[in-house]
Amino acid sequence: MNTSKQKSREEAKIREVKPEIRVLGIDDGVFTPHSKELVDVVGVVFRGGLWLDGFMHTQVQVDGMDATEKLTQMITESPHYQQLRVVMLNGVTLAGFNVVDIVKLHKKTGLPIIAVTRDSPDFEDIRTALHNLPQMEARWKAIEKAGKIHKVCTRDGEAPICAHAVGISEKMADRIVKNASTRSNIPEPLRVAHIIASGLRCSDQSSALMIRGNEKKFKRAGIKDERTDLKNARAAV
Repeated sequence: MNTSKQKSREEAKIREVKPEIRVLGIDDGVFTPHSKELVDVVGVVFRGGLWLDGFMHTQVQVDGMDATEKLTQMITESPHYQQLRVVMLNGVTLAGFNVVDIVKLHKKTGLPIIAVTRDSPDFEDIRTALHNLPQMEARWKAIEKAGKIHKVCTRDGEAPICAHAVGISEKMADRIVKNASTRSNIPEPLRVAHIIASGLRCSDQSSALMIRGNEKKFKRAGIKDERTDLKNARAAV
Protein backbone atom coordinates (compact mmCIF):
# COMPACT_ATOMS: atom_id res chain seq x y z
CA MET A 1 0.00 0.00 0.00
CA ASN A 2 1.22 3.51 -0.84
CA THR A 3 2.45 5.07 2.42
CA SER A 4 1.42 8.62 1.42
CA LYS A 5 -2.14 7.40 0.86
CA GLN A 6 -2.08 5.62 4.21
CA LYS A 7 -0.85 8.75 6.00
CA SER A 8 -3.58 10.90 4.46
CA ARG A 9 -6.22 8.37 5.51
CA GLU A 10 -4.91 8.25 9.07
CA GLU A 11 -5.00 12.04 9.34
CA ALA A 12 -8.54 12.28 7.98
CA LYS A 13 -11.09 12.89 10.73
CA ILE A 14 -14.83 12.38 10.60
CA ARG A 15 -16.16 15.75 11.69
CA GLU A 16 -19.82 15.05 10.96
CA VAL A 17 -21.94 12.02 10.12
CA LYS A 18 -23.63 12.65 6.80
CA PRO A 19 -26.68 10.51 5.95
CA GLU A 20 -24.77 8.94 3.05
CA ILE A 21 -21.42 8.37 4.76
CA ARG A 22 -19.61 5.48 3.02
CA VAL A 23 -19.60 2.51 5.38
CA LEU A 24 -18.00 -0.86 4.66
CA GLY A 25 -19.82 -3.70 6.44
CA ILE A 26 -17.94 -7.02 6.71
CA ASP A 27 -19.21 -10.44 7.76
CA ASP A 28 -18.54 -14.11 7.09
CA GLY A 29 -20.83 -16.88 5.90
CA VAL A 30 -21.72 -20.23 7.41
CA PHE A 31 -18.94 -22.79 7.87
CA THR A 32 -18.15 -26.19 9.36
CA PRO A 33 -16.48 -25.72 12.78
CA HIS A 34 -12.93 -27.11 13.21
CA SER A 35 -12.78 -27.95 9.48
CA LYS A 36 -9.83 -25.72 8.45
CA GLU A 37 -11.81 -24.87 5.32
CA LEU A 38 -11.77 -21.47 3.65
CA VAL A 39 -14.78 -19.32 4.50
CA ASP A 40 -16.25 -16.58 2.34
CA VAL A 41 -15.99 -13.09 3.80
CA VAL A 42 -18.01 -10.35 2.15
CA GLY A 43 -17.69 -6.59 2.35
CA VAL A 44 -20.52 -4.35 1.20
CA VAL A 45 -20.18 -0.61 0.71
CA PHE A 46 -23.25 1.28 1.85
CA ARG A 47 -24.16 4.93 1.73
CA GLY A 48 -25.15 5.19 5.35
CA GLY A 49 -27.89 2.62 5.78
CA LEU A 50 -29.66 3.66 2.63
CA TRP A 51 -28.41 1.71 -0.34
CA LEU A 52 -25.74 -0.67 -1.55
CA ASP A 53 -22.92 0.98 -3.46
CA GLY A 54 -20.28 -1.76 -3.89
CA PHE A 55 -19.05 -5.24 -3.06
CA MET A 56 -15.76 -6.95 -2.17
CA HIS A 57 -14.81 -10.49 -1.23
CA THR A 58 -12.06 -12.56 0.33
CA GLN A 59 -11.66 -15.88 2.16
CA VAL A 60 -10.18 -16.74 5.55
CA GLN A 61 -9.41 -20.06 7.20
CA VAL A 62 -11.58 -21.51 9.96
CA ASP A 63 -9.81 -20.83 13.29
CA GLY A 64 -6.85 -19.48 11.32
CA MET A 65 -4.59 -16.46 11.85
CA ASP A 66 -5.04 -14.68 8.52
CA ALA A 67 -8.14 -12.51 9.05
CA THR A 68 -6.36 -9.19 9.69
CA GLU A 69 -4.06 -9.59 6.69
CA LYS A 70 -6.85 -10.74 4.37
CA LEU A 71 -9.16 -7.88 5.34
CA THR A 72 -6.38 -5.32 4.97
CA GLN A 73 -5.65 -6.56 1.47
CA MET A 74 -9.33 -6.73 0.51
CA ILE A 75 -9.96 -3.16 1.67
CA THR A 76 -6.84 -1.39 0.40
CA GLU A 77 -6.94 -3.07 -3.01
CA SER A 78 -10.61 -2.31 -3.59
CA PRO A 79 -11.59 0.43 -6.07
CA HIS A 80 -13.91 1.73 -3.32
CA TYR A 81 -11.08 2.24 -0.84
CA GLN A 82 -10.62 6.00 -1.23
CA GLN A 83 -14.35 6.61 -0.77
CA LEU A 84 -14.64 4.67 2.49
CA ARG A 85 -14.95 6.52 5.78
CA VAL A 86 -15.44 3.70 8.30
CA VAL A 87 -15.32 -0.10 8.53
CA MET A 88 -17.86 -2.16 10.49
CA LEU A 89 -17.27 -5.76 11.54
CA ASN A 90 -19.63 -8.31 13.05
CA GLY A 91 -17.50 -8.81 16.16
CA VAL A 92 -13.72 -9.22 16.24
CA THR A 93 -13.61 -12.82 15.01
CA LEU A 94 -14.35 -14.45 11.67
CA ALA A 95 -14.72 -18.14 10.79
CA GLY A 96 -14.71 -19.31 14.38
CA PHE A 97 -11.73 -17.85 16.23
CA ASN A 98 -9.83 -16.22 13.38
CA VAL A 99 -9.33 -13.01 15.35
CA VAL A 100 -9.25 -9.63 13.64
CA ASP A 101 -6.73 -7.29 15.27
CA ILE A 102 -8.84 -4.16 14.81
CA VAL A 103 -6.07 -1.89 16.09
CA LYS A 104 -3.73 -3.20 13.40
CA LEU A 105 -6.49 -3.09 10.79
CA HIS A 106 -7.09 0.57 11.63
CA LYS A 107 -3.38 1.39 11.31
CA LYS A 108 -2.97 -0.45 8.01
CA THR A 109 -6.09 0.95 6.35
CA GLY A 110 -6.18 4.38 7.97
CA LEU A 111 -9.91 3.88 8.60
CA PRO A 112 -11.86 3.86 11.87
CA ILE A 113 -13.04 0.38 12.84
CA ILE A 114 -16.30 -0.39 14.65
CA ALA A 115 -16.93 -3.99 15.74
CA VAL A 116 -20.57 -4.68 16.52
CA THR A 117 -22.25 -7.63 18.27
CA ARG A 118 -25.86 -8.27 19.26
CA ASP A 119 -24.91 -9.32 22.79
CA SER A 120 -22.02 -8.65 25.11
CA PRO A 121 -19.34 -11.35 24.57
CA ASP A 122 -18.52 -13.77 27.40
CA PHE A 123 -14.78 -13.20 27.50
CA GLU A 124 -14.14 -15.95 30.02
CA ASP A 125 -15.73 -18.52 27.70
CA ILE A 126 -13.78 -17.11 24.77
CA ARG A 127 -10.47 -17.32 26.64
CA THR A 128 -11.22 -20.92 27.65
CA ALA A 129 -12.02 -21.87 24.05
CA LEU A 130 -8.80 -20.28 22.80
CA HIS A 131 -6.74 -22.72 24.88
CA ASN A 132 -7.67 -25.38 22.32
CA LEU A 133 -6.05 -23.46 19.47
CA PRO A 134 -2.47 -22.66 18.49
CA GLN A 135 -1.11 -19.17 19.19
CA MET A 136 -3.64 -18.72 21.97
CA GLU A 137 -1.82 -15.75 23.52
CA ALA A 138 -1.62 -13.88 20.21
CA ARG A 139 -5.35 -14.35 19.63
CA TRP A 140 -6.22 -13.22 23.15
CA LYS A 141 -3.94 -10.19 22.93
CA ALA A 142 -5.72 -9.07 19.74
CA ILE A 143 -9.07 -9.37 21.50
CA GLU A 144 -7.83 -7.38 24.49
CA LYS A 145 -6.46 -4.66 22.19
CA ALA A 146 -9.98 -4.06 20.88
CA GLY A 147 -10.61 -2.13 24.09
CA LYS A 148 -13.68 -1.80 26.19
CA ILE A 149 -17.09 -2.66 24.84
CA HIS A 150 -20.05 -0.30 25.19
CA LYS A 151 -23.76 -0.49 24.44
CA VAL A 152 -25.48 1.45 21.68
CA CYS A 153 -29.23 2.03 21.37
CA THR A 154 -29.68 2.12 17.61
CA ARG A 155 -33.48 2.22 17.38
CA ASP A 156 -36.22 3.27 19.79
CA GLY A 157 -37.99 0.32 21.37
CA GLU A 158 -35.38 -2.26 20.32
CA ALA A 159 -32.62 -3.93 22.31
CA PRO A 160 -29.25 -2.14 22.40
CA ILE A 161 -26.25 -3.70 20.69
CA CYS A 162 -22.60 -3.76 21.76
CA ALA A 163 -19.62 -2.16 20.03
CA HIS A 164 -15.84 -1.71 20.13
CA ALA A 165 -14.47 1.41 18.44
CA VAL A 166 -10.89 2.06 17.30
CA GLY A 167 -9.66 5.23 15.61
CA ILE A 168 -12.86 7.11 16.40
CA SER A 169 -14.61 8.42 19.52
CA GLU A 170 -17.42 6.40 21.08
CA LYS A 171 -19.78 9.31 20.51
CA MET A 172 -19.02 9.51 16.79
CA ALA A 173 -19.06 5.71 16.43
CA ASP A 174 -22.50 5.58 18.04
CA ARG A 175 -23.82 8.19 15.63
CA ILE A 176 -22.54 6.23 12.64
CA VAL A 177 -24.01 2.95 13.93
CA LYS A 178 -27.39 4.58 14.55
CA ASN A 179 -27.35 6.25 11.15
CA ALA A 180 -26.73 2.89 9.44
CA SER A 181 -29.42 0.97 11.38
CA THR A 182 -32.29 1.68 9.02
CA ARG A 183 -34.07 -1.71 8.95
CA SER A 184 -33.32 -3.24 12.36
CA ASN A 185 -31.14 -2.67 15.41
CA ILE A 186 -28.21 -4.11 13.41
CA PRO A 187 -26.50 -1.71 10.96
CA GLU A 188 -27.69 -2.38 7.42
CA PRO A 189 -24.18 -2.87 5.96
CA LEU A 190 -23.58 -5.77 8.38
CA ARG A 191 -27.03 -7.29 7.85
CA VAL A 192 -26.63 -7.32 4.08
CA ALA A 193 -23.01 -8.57 4.22
CA HIS A 194 -24.17 -11.56 6.29
CA ILE A 195 -27.01 -12.37 3.88
CA ILE A 196 -24.68 -12.32 0.87
CA ALA A 197 -21.88 -14.28 2.55
CA SER A 198 -24.32 -16.97 3.73
CA GLY A 199 -25.86 -17.11 0.25
CA LEU A 200 -22.47 -17.83 -1.33
CA ARG A 201 -22.07 -20.94 0.86
CA CYS A 202 -25.60 -22.13 0.08
CA SER A 203 -24.90 -21.73 -3.62
CA ASP A 204 -21.69 -23.76 -3.32
CA GLN A 205 -23.49 -26.52 -1.43
CA SER A 206 -26.26 -26.64 -4.03
CA SER A 207 -23.72 -26.96 -6.84
CA ALA A 208 -21.85 -29.72 -4.97
CA LEU A 209 -25.05 -31.74 -4.52
CA MET A 210 -25.90 -31.29 -8.19
CA ILE A 211 -22.43 -32.49 -9.21
CA ARG A 212 -22.37 -35.57 -6.97
CA GLY A 213 -25.65 -36.88 -8.38
CA ASN A 214 -24.93 -36.45 -12.09
CA GLU A 215 -21.41 -37.68 -12.85
CA LYS A 216 -22.59 -40.06 -15.62
CA LYS A 217 -24.53 -37.30 -17.37
CA PHE A 218 -21.48 -35.05 -17.31
CA LYS A 219 -19.35 -37.80 -18.86
CA ARG A 220 -21.85 -38.33 -21.71
CA ALA A 221 -21.92 -34.57 -22.31
CA GLY A 222 -18.13 -34.49 -22.61
CA ILE A 223 -17.62 -32.33 -19.53
CA LYS A 224 -14.19 -33.10 -18.08
CA ASP A 225 -14.24 -30.73 -15.12
CA GLU A 226 -17.78 -30.04 -13.98
CA ARG A 227 -16.62 -27.60 -11.29
CA THR A 228 -14.98 -25.17 -13.72
CA ASP A 229 -17.54 -25.81 -16.47
CA LEU A 230 -20.51 -25.30 -14.18
CA LYS A 231 -22.67 -23.60 -16.81
CA ASN A 232 -22.57 -26.63 -19.16
CA ALA A 233 -22.83 -28.98 -16.18
CA ARG A 234 -26.14 -27.45 -15.19
CA ALA A 235 -27.35 -27.63 -18.79
CA ALA A 236 -26.50 -31.35 -18.90
CA VAL A 237 -28.70 -32.20 -15.90
